[in-house]
Amino acid sequence: MRIALPLLPLLLLAGCGGGDAGSGNSGAPAQKVAAVAAPAGTNWAETVSVTPEGGYRMGNPDAPIKLVEYGSRTCPTCGQFGRDSVPALADTYVASGKVSYEFRDFAVHGAPDLAAGLLGRCGGTGPFFPILDQMYANQNAVLDKLQALPESFQAQVQQMPPAQAVSLWAQQLGYIDFVKQRGIPEAKARQCLADQKGLEALVKITEEAADKVTGTPSFFLNDNKLDAVNWTQVEAALRDAGA
Repeated sequence: MRIALPLLPLLLLAGCGGGDAGSGNSGAPAQKVAAVAAPAGTNWAETVSVTPEGGYRMGNPDAPIKLVEYGSRTCPTCGQFGRDSVPALADTYVASGKVSYEFRDFAVHGAPDLAAGLLGRCGGTGPFFPILDQMYANQNAVLDKLQALPESFQAQVQQMPPAQAVSLWAQQLGYIDFVKQRGIPEAKARQCLADQKGLEALVKITEEAADKVTGTPSFFLNDNKLDAVNWTQVEAALRDAGA
């Protein structure tokens, strides 16, 4: 697979919260969906699996209401949604077994998103959502570093092979130290950044969704695109679906 790493516009983080509106939530609300108990000794909000599409899904794999987010870890609108929504989404909706929530990394800002995504997936399913939450909590510090990088740095990384460029972005933005503090050794972090197949898998998610995702975050409920970018809108859609 040929991997293209577009330049990140440092002064204007384009593509965040700018997606076209979807079909919205028209028609009468659906009937209430019954809760589904998790297997004994487990909690749906702590049940995480990798989907065939390459996302990470929290919750009942057979939940009748399936919420998918295409998000960017460097997108402020995504960060706001992550900080505002995940506790209520997980504790109220996912834990009931009615709703599953899947996050798919969409590299709207190219190599910085790919660097964050590779490290966010590096620990596997267990720490995936805690690290995502903590990346969003730390997002402003990363954005400050992005704004401070000189144009010469962008020119430098554009001349590098993709994996090398992604690794340098991770170093410059502090992501390697970030995951080291959360239990991922530096050697493993660098191995994940150098993983060509992992990089190709992340690029594939973005490429395959490019015709339907024009901005981040973009939400799909049972494959229907929502007219929603914040938790109030997403929660209303979940309730209309019977959650």
